[in-house]
Amino acid sequence: MTGMEGGRPSICPTLLYADAKAALRQLTEALGFTELSVYESEDGTVLHAELAQGNGAVMLGSRGNGSLFDTAAEGAGPVGVYVVVDDVDAHHQRAVEHGAEILLPPTDQDHGSRDYLVRDVEGNVWTFGTYAPEVSI
Repeated sequence: MTGMEGGRPSICPTLLYADAKAALRQLTEALGFTELSVYESEDGTVLHAELAQGNGAVMLGSRGNGSLFDTAAEGAGPVGVYVVVDDVDAHHQRAVEHGAEILLPPTDQDHGSRDYLVRDVEGNVWTFGTYAPEVSI
């Protein structure tokens, strides 16, 4: 699952970064997200960006951009985000090749998932694994 597989996700984690451009580089290059859109101010501040992974998405922007969300989230983070991937080992290898900080190598979990943990450039913890919750409403 490397790009958007169609449809619109019903949940999109939203993160703010002191250096949103560095986060965009790491998330796309090392962690395999696909850049959908990036909106910048005239001074290059990332106001809003959208990245896809599988059929999910994450939104991000720069801390200190003055938006209501930025003000409300002041002092928040880091956060943890779980992302479903088909091949944990290949995904992990890509992250290692790009110098990502691996917290836990690919590991088979008691609940049946195989996953690994990585810390991004600003301390958020991302888990990439095979477990996909069944959502039926």
